[in-house]
Amino acid sequence: MPRIARRIRYALLALTALAVITPAQAAPPTFQTTARQAILIDFDTGAVLYEKDAESPMFPASMSKIMTSLLVFDELRAGRLQLDSTFRVSEKAWRKGGSKMFVNVKDEIKIEDLLRGIIVQSGNDASIVIAEGISGSEEAFAERMTERAIEIGLTNTQFRNATGWPDPDHVTTARDLAMLALFLIREYPEFYSLYSEREFTYGKSLDGKPITQGNRNPLLYKAVGADGLKTGHTEASGFGLTASAVRGDRRLVMVINGLDSVRARSSESERLLNWGFRVFDNYQLFEAGETVEEAKVWLGDAGVVPLVIEAPLAVTIPKSSRRGMRVKVMYDSPIPAPISAGVEVARIVVTAPDMEPISRPLKTASDVGQLDFFGRITSAINFIIFGSSSGG
Repeated sequence: MPRIARRIRYALLALTALAVITPAQAAPPTFQTTARQAILIDFDTGAVLYEKDAESPMFPASMSKIMTSLLVFDELRAGRLQLDSTFRVSEKAWRKGGSKMFVNVKDEIKIEDLLRGIIVQSGNDASIVIAEGISGSEEAFAERMTERAIEIGLTNTQFRNATGWPDPDHVTTARDLAMLALFLIREYPEFYSLYSEREFTYGKSLDGKPITQGNRNPLLYKAVGADGLKTGHTEASGFGLTASAVRGDRRLVMVINGLDSVRARSSESERLLNWGFRVFDNYQLFEAGETVEEAKVWLGDAGVVPLVIEAPLAVTIPKSSRRGMRVKVMYDSPIPAPISAGVEVARIVVTAPDMEPISRPLKTASDVGQLDFFGRITSAINFIIFGSSSGG
């Protein structure tokens, strides 16, 4: 009998259907951009909707300041800093060129103001004040930035300063920057709102008027749902943007870099986000702990055992591929008793034309005992005659 049972391989669960994209899989190449590097990721599912040279080394320029601010958030959460704590401005910070918060040497600046100086105004001076205040020197702070990148899982990123100032060894990838943005949004929602602020006023001009600077993120001024994050530009890097936008219950995270003008950065980033929201959608298939299938049991004191999925299963797919998805449950049927709860005995596989499958484990939801000798004999006879091995 066991030989007969082993020959029976069962696997099919019909669902209304949608095609699937896994986090490691790019969407069909229907979008074209003049950017040198680009990536677009769904926040909830991790699906990569589009990528172009996302693994190639690039200079992040001021997009580096996402990590600079993240280290401040780390300090605030750990209680080593408070928003009203202050750092003193060094001459090095005061003299630094490029974009500025316009701090004055020896001033004591609140952390809250320095964060806005970094995030809204892209201040190189504010970034150095933070770096020196936390680590003693910008060099030591940059080492910590790289260490934090490794902790997060950014495998192709190395920082040499807190500002993104040109350095041949200060490099990252579009994928790493997107993963950094995903981490920050997920880990620090209480601080993320700073990235959506459109302007910040700090300091005074020579004629005594307050200095108000606008956020350089062009998407904040467009009706695309953007709420962050950071622009970057140097001669070597070109114009870049790490951004996120929300429409309805969906959030997309995008990195685009290597464009030749402010105008191109604005238009290409808007086009990519609009394309992602228009072409793709998310679909929830199963909740965590949901029973996906009831598997037949061989010689057990129960005829079936529920198979549950531990983590939620949602997919991001092209809307046009919706009808092509299939979901299968794959296992050797019937499953021989005794069975312990929490054991992986099956997998759920989601497939669609021209796309790699998603495969997730399914585990038993309960124990199933083995029938006694006479019960096993009866069950075996029932299986031969009726095709059922149920004990009751």
